[in-house]
Amino acid sequence: MTENPTGQRRPAGLSARARTLPPWTLLAAGVVAGGLLGGAYGGLKTPTYTATSYVVVVPTEKSDPAAALGFAQAYGRVASQVAVLGDAQVWAGVPVRTLRDSVRTATSPDAPMVAVTATSSRPGLAADMANAVARALTLHAGDNAGATNVELQQFARATEPSEPSSASAPVTGLVGASAGGLLGGLALLVRPRRGTDDSGRAAAVPGPAVAVDAHGTL
Repeated sequence: MTENPTGQRRPAGLSARARTLPPWTLLAAGVVAGGLLGGAYGGLKTPTYTATSYVVVVPTEKSDPAAALGFAQAYGRVASQVAVLGDAQVWAGVPVRTLRDSVRTATSPDAPMVAVTATSSRPGLAADMANAVARALTLHAGDNAGATNVELQQFARATEPSEPSSASAPVTGLVGASAGGLLGGLALLVRPRRGTDDSGRAAAVPGPAVAVDAHGTL
């Protein structure tokens, strides 16, 4: 059977060609490729808008600020319950599942306040969902004010955001370029070095005695 010498030498040729490339080419290739991919992702991805509504827990005459702070933490967790979202879906015009996936609440350990944040691909819908959940939470707290001795009041309504909260194409491009440069640096560390053959062993250099012997046989 006739062997194909060309097919056997091709991997060695590619490896030798890779060893001759300047080290900076791997870094440059990684930065350029990562920047292009990151910029394309940021440009093609649907922008996301975020709106936040704030409600504050107010103690009645039978309560104190410390109790209001504790109830703020409790209402922050209650906001995602079906009893609250079921009322909010009527004003927001979206299903309960959409509210559960798009609305988040946050509380502060120092202030009796609940922040209701909604995200959506439409800025108006983000504001509507945040305000709807805040309104439903306020009504739910009012129904239980006789037992809790605290009330929820609207502190600040969510407004329609004018700019997306998601990262823009330049930002994702910079992130991609940084990641590509890091991968290029890692590839540079494992890159075959000059002066070694394909098996990783140092290339043999004939010594003086071998050279003289070879000269004498000519």
